[in-house]
Amino acid sequence: MPNLDLEEQIELPNFRRIAIGTWEKTYDPSVYGSLAVRMENALAYIDAFREKTGKRLTVSHMMAKAAAMALKEVPEANAVLRFNRVYLRKVIGVFFQVAMTDEGSDKVDLSGATIYDVETMTLSEIVDEFERKVELVRNRRDPALEKTRKSFQVVPNMLLNGFLKTLSFFSNDLNLDLGFAGVPKDPFGSIMITNIGSIGLDQAFVPLVPFSGVPILLALGAVKDAPVVEDGELAVGKVMTICATFDHRFIDGMHASVLSRIIHSYLGEPFKHFDSLD
Repeated sequence: MPNLDLEEQIELPNFRRIAIGTWEKTYDPSVYGSLAVRMENALAYIDAFREKTGKRLTVSHMMAKAAAMALKEVPEANAVLRFNRVYLRKVIGVFFQVAMTDEGSDKVDLSGATIYDVETMTLSEIVDEFERKVELVRNRRDPALEKTRKSFQVVPNMLLNGFLKTLSFFSNDLNLDLGFAGVPKDPFGSIMITNIGSIGLDQAFVPLVPFSGVPILLALGAVKDAPVVEDGELAVGKVMTICATFDHRFIDGMHASVLSRIIHSYLGEPFKHFDSLD
């Protein structure tokens, strides 16, 4: 007599299978924190940018630039951990999580696109590069990504843990380029950004992904009306909650404070920090 009446789910999206093969026991160095940001000026900048350029700027693009500038200011946070030693990355890469359909419109999977040297790019360049890469991902025209997806599809569930650990060991610990095996070079970048506001969520804390080697994840919530205090008076403002997860083994409160300061500054004064619209 079973304890629970269960039925196995046979067909799983690639992301779900990878997630199952990733996390085991709760030996977890994650630190979680949230940040509420006023968004009136950022929304005004987005409207002005779209009107002037015709390009679909989003909060995610602005956050990518702000996060890259923060990593430029604290380069010790732009790092990876190998054999319990911290190695600084020479390039800043921002990974955007992308929703896509998997073999049919009713099967949603998660993938991603990574942009490099974001700190040197204008918002206009970030938008263009992001759209180019997302189009390749969603239309399944990214050769390296498609080869990797097909590899995961043939790995039996019982071997996923070992497969992902082995993949992480060779690509992260040994720092080997596995392009010959269909694994893209540096596929996840320095920091991950996911816009949970696009699916109507105000806030959510996302877990670290061990095989990626990325120590900082940002989840951007929906922009909502919220009570704020202005000049000692209660008012209604536009507020977005940003939830952050970072690896406390080598990222600490000092790094988080720099990230918080720069995000507040960039989103609070976008006409000062981002592309000039004059």
